[in-house]
Amino acid sequence: MSDRLWDLAETAYTEHESSKLQIRELERHGFRITRGAAGIPTAFIAEAGQGGAVVGFLGEYDALPDLSQTANVTARAPLTQSGNGHGCGHNLLGGATLLAAFAIKDWLASTGHSGRVRYYGCPAEEGGAGKTFMTRAGVFGDLDAALTWHPASILAVDAMSTLATLHARFTFSGIAAHAAAAPHLGRSALDAVTLMNVAANYMREHMPSDARMHYAIHDTGGNAPNVVQAHAEVVYQLRAPELPVVVSLYERLRKIADGAAMMTGTTVDYAVEKAMSNMRPDPVLSDLMYERICALGATPFDEADREFAAHMQTAISAEEAKASLAVFGAQRLSGVLHEGVLPVERMPEILSASTDVGDVSWVVPTARCLGACFALGTPFHSWQLVAQGKSSIAHKGMVHAGKVMATTAAALFAQPSLLERAKEGFHQRSLEQPYMCPIPDNVDPPVLEPVKRPVGANRGVFPSQYSGANQ
Repeated sequence: MSDRLWDLAETAYTEHESSKLQIRELERHGFRITRGAAGIPTAFIAEAGQGGAVVGFLGEYDALPDLSQTANVTARAPLTQSGNGHGCGHNLLGGATLLAAFAIKDWLASTGHSGRVRYYGCPAEEGGAGKTFMTRAGVFGDLDAALTWHPASILAVDAMSTLATLHARFTFSGIAAHAAAAPHLGRSALDAVTLMNVAANYMREHMPSDARMHYAIHDTGGNAPNVVQAHAEVVYQLRAPELPVVVSLYERLRKIADGAAMMTGTTVDYAVEKAMSNMRPDPVLSDLMYERICALGATPFDEADREFAAHMQTAISAEEAKASLAVFGAQRLSGVLHEGVLPVERMPEILSASTDVGDVSWVVPTARCLGACFALGTPFHSWQLVAQGKSSIAHKGMVHAGKVMATTAAALFAQPSLLERAKEGFHQRSLEQPYMCPIPDNVDPPVLEPVKRPVGANRGVFPSQYSGANQ
């Protein structure tokens, strides 16, 4: 299954064959299927069992663009030019969560425990915020616990928070004119984008030090320099450890866009397109998952695996390896494979990345682990990671992670007091800081027919609860 997902390599919201492949296998194992979860064609829910608690496994299967790569080689060798590749290991992620779901279904039946297991087919984690839209639609609302994992080059429980993030599109409209004969009649949208970017760069000095701001110009208004550009577009991504800080930065960025439009005599329309909350791992579930990892021990690699990993490491620079491990506090590890369990106290509090699992963690107790699937230090979102995605070490790491999740879920079904403790703590945290979806209600998943709104309506404004937050 994992290898076939690697072959398909479908990107955000286009995972049609990947989702069909998993649904067929789930149906073969007797799961009840709900297609089109949250109105997203490539999202689905599969359930087995009766009564009792409901434990869900979060599966992902989307690839990344422009990372096509031949398997098991140490040089850049795309299978297809400009093709996609599983540069974050989501083919393995979907494989292990399926395995855990199948194992728990069989375990519930054989032991006579009441309870239901669900596999959530979650598309578009890579920048698409699929689970954020699914959370907003309420598809995780009746879960008692959610478990997931992520392929990496280390084995550990992931009790780290993540960065909340927001993507917003700024579209400037001006007036076209002949750039030599009548430039005074033109109003340049490209000038507005340029001025916005300059002002945004000045803003960077006055942001919290742990916040990030990235941008990409999506439309420069054409290729002709002798025409004043009447249209231009830029997309910004903001990140910070807490969502209110992200929102406050977005409000400041909107004012910058308004100022750029005023200076150039253009108009601007801005819209939040997607966003993700920071991760809030459940301490009870995370502790339980860590116990399961320690009980299972290291991933069972052999000498052939070590030789393969050493071969693949020749394609990774020392700087890349160190940076990849540093995000997990594991930069001091050495060797070609991680053949241990990373102590939880050595990991940082915050992972310098974003995931839509964060939104799930705000509505249901959630735990996540990392599985050792690649040569030590393999960087994420790289062709080197794609090249290892069908290897023996990837398969062994995937199966090991499936065992961690399955045994964690079994403990929750067998010891209801653990689940009650997790739910009590979660309820208290929710009273102190309730969930607010970071995607405004008027923003639809990109697979749906967009709601028609007037140009210049400044879509994507946040609800009043956010106004003035951390200004």
